[in-house]
Amino acid sequence: MKVFISCDIEGISGIVNTDQTSPEGKDYSRARELMTGEANAVIEGAVRAGATEIVVNDAHGPMRNLLIEKLHPAATLITGSPKPLSMMEGIGPQFQAAIFVGYHSRMGTPGVLSHTISGAVVANIWVNDVLVGETGINAGIAGFYGVPVVLVAGDDVVAEEARALLPHVHTVVVKQAITRYSAKCLPPEKVSQLLTTETEKALRDLSSAKSWVPTSPVTFKIEFKDSGFAEQAARFPYAKVIDPRTLSFTADDYITAFKGMRAMIALARND
Repeated sequence: MKVFISCDIEGISGIVNTDQTSPEGKDYSRARELMTGEANAVIEGAVRAGATEIVVNDAHGPMRNLLIEKLHPAATLITGSPKPLSMMEGIGPQFQAAIFVGYHSRMGTPGVLSHTISGAVVANIWVNDVLVGETGINAGIAGFYGVPVVLVAGDDVVAEEARALLPHVHTVVVKQAITRYSAKCLPPEKVSQLLTTETEKALRDLSSAKSWVPTSPVTFKIEFKDSGFAEQAARFPYAKVIDPRTLSFTADDYITAFKGMRAMIALARND
């Protein structure tokens, strides 16, 4: 059994502020330790379930956060940015399961540090008219390759978001959101126990797992935070203007549509 893990940071227990998520932040070094600890707990659960290969993709910001010198030796690490599939780099049809750890809810929800890809630029994203956050976007990439997402770990808001889209998915709630910048958090030792146990359980329950596969052609629709971002993104070939703040892009397959969406966001960020 081969397992793919995508690891973000905003959904890690104890993380509630951008001082912890940015390399320039005063608490970033502690956040990296916590992130690596949760990744290791998931890796341990995969090992106990019989995984023969485990690949972890660092999926936050510059994507150089996980401490390889402290990573569980059963896994290999994909690190650095840019990567063609971003948070899902390394996924492919050779995997039997995908796991998302440290994930956060989509922009506009009351989850801790909620956003969708770019908090400064993006208001909402839809896939074939389904409103999604990073959990849904990345589940679609896994689904393109026939890989089910079997576990999502983060706060209670992202857990609810995941279950609404993926009814079969296992979830681990490591913190309860109070506001966007505060939460009731479980200590690392308890979080590790939960993650290891639930990962093993999810991987032993693969027979009930299902991939999320949006129908083709696939349309990504992006609502930007203001019209200026949309105007810059509209330079992307074949982008369709829906309204002053909203664009869409359609392609025959999910990966091409995903890359178009990412390109529009990149254009929106630059003059």
